[in-house]
This record gives sequence, C-alpha cells and structure tokens, in this order.
Amino acid sequence: MLDVALSAEPVWPGDTDWEALATRAVCAAIAATPHGALAAATASVEISVRLTNDAEVQALNRDYRGKDAPTNVLSFPMVQPDLIAIVSANSDDGEVLLGDIVLAHETCAAEAADKRIALADHATHLIVHGTLHLLGYDHIGDPDAEAMEQIERDVLRGLGLHDPYHDQED
Repeated sequence: MLDVALSAEPVWPGDTDWEALATRAVCAAIAATPHGALAAATASVEISVRLTNDAEVQALNRDYRGKDAPTNVLSFPMVQPDLIAIVSANSDDGEVLLGDIVLAHETCAAEAADKRIALADHATHLIVHGTLHLLGYDHIGDPDAEAMEQIERDVLRGLGLHDPYHDQED
C-alpha cells in the first residue's frame, strides 16, 4: 500500500487539493519505473511531501547540501536505490519509508510564472522529479539526465500535462 503523507504551509494556495495532486504524481512516477510494484506492496510504503516556503528549503539546502540558497525541490531518500525491491519484498507487514520531498513555494511559483503554466502543474512535475530521485534516478551525467527526463515526460503526458523540457529544446 502506497501512502503519500502531505504537509502544506498556508503560503500554498488553498484552492488546490495538494494531497490528491501529490498522491497522483507519486503514484504515476512510481508506476513508470521498474519499482511499480511498490504501489501494490503488502507493506506500507510511505513518501512524505512537504510544501513549504523558500526560507525552509534554503535552510535544508544549506544544512544538507552545503548550498545556501533556495531551490525548487529537494529529495531526501531513506532507502538505498539498490535495496528498494529487497526492503519492500521483505516488509510484508511493516513499513517502508522511501523518503521526503520538499517544495519551496516562492521558487516554484516564480518558475511556473516564467513558464506560463499553473503552479499545480509545475508542482506535479517537481513531485514526479522528486519521487524519481527517491527511487535512485539522477541527472548528474547526460545519459542519466536524458533517461530521467524521458520518464518525467512520459509520466506528465500520461497525466495530461505539458513537456517540462520542451522550452529547453527550442
């Protein structure tokens, strides 16, 4: 069973069902990977999504990554990627905490405005992106970045959303 635990600061607009959006994004991202079985695992598989402000994300970014600046999304995996299948398969009555995803409102809102897309659509992309990081995907080298971006494109297309990398290809 997949559980998306959401916490949102009041700065995030109240006209969006952020819990439903986060659950939809996480489930779609997991389903698009070889870890798709996590959604049907007997164990409780949990991902925490925190919607907060730039100040909190800047502090996390400084404390955990040594970068004293806000960023749009941070991911904090709690299970090594090569152990995800083993842990979930052997946790039939337990709980697997995959990790935390944290989004910064001001940065996300500014990026969405720059891209001329809804904040909810941009947040969906960033939650998909963060979920892939929790599953061990990265974008450090070109081949890894291309693979991760293609999964993101496929997931977002399946959710009826824009290609987040389209403007980079023009």
